[in-house]
Amino acid sequence: MTTITVLGDRNPDWITHRALDATLALLPEGIDARWAPTDTPLDDLGDGLWIAPGSPYRDDDAVMAAIARARAERVPLLGTCGGFQYILLALAGLDLGDHGESTPDAAAPLVAPLPCRVDGEWRPVTPVPGTMLASLLGVEPFAGLFFCGYAPRPDAADRIARAGGVIAAHADGVGPVALEVPDGEPFVMATLFHVQIGALDGEPLSPVIAAFAQAARAHAREAPAEAAAS
Repeated sequence: MTTITVLGDRNPDWITHRALDATLALLPEGIDARWAPTDTPLDDLGDGLWIAPGSPYRDDDAVMAAIARARAERVPLLGTCGGFQYILLALAGLDLGDHGESTPDAAAPLVAPLPCRVDGEWRPVTPVPGTMLASLLGVEPFAGLFFCGYAPRPDAADRIARAGGVIAAHADGVGPVALEVPDGEPFVMATLFHVQIGALDGEPLSPVIAAFAQAARAHAREAPAEAAAS
């Protein structure tokens, strides 16, 4: 059995969380996905860790610690909306002191307030050619749904590049909205837009989520072999 942990403070009143629930129901057979509240100790990350929308979380530090642990233990990692922002900080080697929402008095946060919130708006998203995201979604602009008031500064790409990651997409009026770690590393991808939203309209599993599920399955297969070797 492959297990995926969705780390976040589930709120069925939010359309983004209802869409995430609908997405989990579309996961391939043999994959068990479960929500884990941020304020409850997380003993096992599972074979994949999805940082859910909904920041700030009830325990922001626990989310940052789980991201660091996933990277150290080579657990596939996906983040959406707030998950994108927190994974961005972790890859850049920063903490919540560089998040304008968590630290409003930060002088120059890497995740900064947008001039105007983008709530429930569809914006054109353009993948960066040559990235995994582009291989999954194509290089042509598509409509992405946003619920956010914070986004990376334009120079986030430089910080991520120094940490071995890349910005994988941009959106009109928002800036960098996707990141990933190139091939050769465990699966790491995060989007500020909500890749899960189509599940509410009966659309098939997003290629991004399908790739994450596949990486989690690969991790589940590798884990017994690594345990036996140790």
